[in-house]
Amino acid sequence: MHALLEPVMDEKPALQPKTAIGPVVRAVAANILAQARAAMIDPERSHQDAVHDFRRAMKEWRALMRLLAPFIPDAQRWRHDARDYARSLAHARDGAAALMAFDGLIDKGNLVLSERSSSTIRSRLGALRDSEEQAVLTPELRDRIVAWLDTAAAAVEQWPLDPFDFSSIAAQLTAGYRNARRQIPSDWSQANGEELHTLRQRVVDLRYQMDLIEPLWPRFGRMWTEEAERLRGRLGQCQDLEVLKRFTEPHQPLAHWRSRLTPAIGERSSALAHRAARIAHRLFAERPKSFRHRLESLWEHGR
Repeated sequence: MHALLEPVMDEKPALQPKTAIGPVVRAVAANILAQARAAMIDPERSHQDAVHDFRRAMKEWRALMRLLAPFIPDAQRWRHDARDYARSLAHARDGAAALMAFDGLIDKGNLVLSERSSSTIRSRLGALRDSEEQAVLTPELRDRIVAWLDTAAAAVEQWPLDPFDFSSIAAQLTAGYRNARRQIPSDWSQANGEELHTLRQRVVDLRYQMDLIEPLWPRFGRMWTEEAERLRGRLGQCQDLEVLKRFTEPHQPLAHWRSRLTPAIGERSSALAHRAARIAHRLFAERPKSFRHRLESLWEHGR
């Protein structure tokens, strides 16, 4: 049995005007690791919730490692370790993702099936989800993850962040902003699933990185992260539809309904991409240089 951690604080650590940057960044990292550890050791948490919460924490951790890559030892290794552990649990989400995508097709009117067909599809996807969760998150894997989290938490205490200044953070945030902006498709109607997935990854990175500075930019910062969350959601739904589509391939659980599901998936994906495009163009309207100037001005005025 693993000892329970102290309760994770309700309010995330973030930069405040007139505060030292290094201790705050360490607190942010420690909080992420504590959230991930709690997901793994909480006996009351279902497999599905444990996997979801751990993978979410690892997205935050990887975003932080990208932000801090030039400044801490082994940032790339820590990011890759988190990626690998998250991927080891990825299949536990496929059934749940496909089930949500299927329900979305029904709810939005993209697909009309008989009650019997709908029930059979839901039953197959639900059984797949349940079997994946039990098979993937084994006690041995839990133990390995918890040991890695404890090692990472010890490393955080040694990070050389005391002389860290805000211009370094602003530069890295701007690099993330520029990278995400470059992933926006020039023609959304022709963008494939892989391109939208890459854009979503960069949006997720930046969205979590922006949490660090939200108190410097309270109203607009919150609005920005909420808009980024909406974009992430639309792109995530596109990704879930891709998972559902894979289950319609030959010898897969939904192959029998391929001719019915494929057109509906295409129609729903196009609608979601269209909405994502509108959000993306609003979210990334500012040029990167202007974005950085805004960040640095907020920090200076706050001080």
